[in-house]
Amino acid sequence: MTENSSESAGAKFQRLVEIMAKLRAPDGCPWDREQTLDTLKPYLLEETYEVLDAIDTRDWSGLADELGDLLLQPVFQAQLASEDGKFNIDDALDAICNKLIRRHPHVFANGDAKTPDDVKRRWDEIKAEERKNEKKTDGLLDSIPRNTPALVEARQISSKAAGAGFDWENTAQVFDKVREEIGELDEASASGSSETREEEIGDLLFTIVNLARFLSVDPEQALRKANAKFRRRFRHVEEGLAGRGKRPADATLDEMETLWQDAKRTE
Repeated sequence: MTENSSESAGAKFQRLVEIMAKLRAPDGCPWDREQTLDTLKPYLLEETYEVLDAIDTRDWSGLADELGDLLLQPVFQAQLASEDGKFNIDDALDAICNKLIRRHPHVFANGDAKTPDDVKRRWDEIKAEERKNEKKTDGLLDSIPRNTPALVEARQISSKAAGAGFDWENTAQVFDKVREEIGELDEASASGSSETREEEIGDLLFTIVNLARFLSVDPEQALRKANAKFRRRFRHVEEGLAGRGKRPADATLDEMETLWQDAKRTE
């Protein structure tokens, strides 16, 4: 418990808003005062990944700290927007509260949704109705940010298209498509240009993302976990070699493979 544990969450949030306003004041922090919405974008992304890492490593005290860092970002950005007369943090909070109530009629009104799939379908229907009422003429995929991580973007694109009925009928068809793309990549790797190989790699990755969607797997999280697994196992290889007075660059592939298999057995 912190020294301010008797404060409500709302009071603590207001304290954060006030601290941010002070940091941006004429007598505030020089670094905070020079920031813009654009310069803050890398920090928003960085803090998001640090939250994900804390979840993956089950570092719960670290997660609380990282969530606080992440929470700072919208407060910081809303402060900048408020100074420019665009909107303030109250507008952002009203927007999300109203959206949650509006898109959960099965909780806040007389809607009906028995399963998570029902909820997702109704959410998408309400979102489509909202966009129609706003008279936006954007295409179905235009609402997906283009600067999101590629795996996330691919999943969102394929999910949107699938929601409109443009999809495979079953998982077996997606596996067939994966095999087809591997064959095309094999041909491109043998005789294609670097641009063609790049294109075929992209097609294969996009299809793998679709396969993950059919199997109810988040490809971004799956790859993050695979990365973490490789880190653990390679660290085991390094430690094993260090015990022999060697570095990876000094070892043979067979030596490293033996230690790698040992790491797999240990896990």
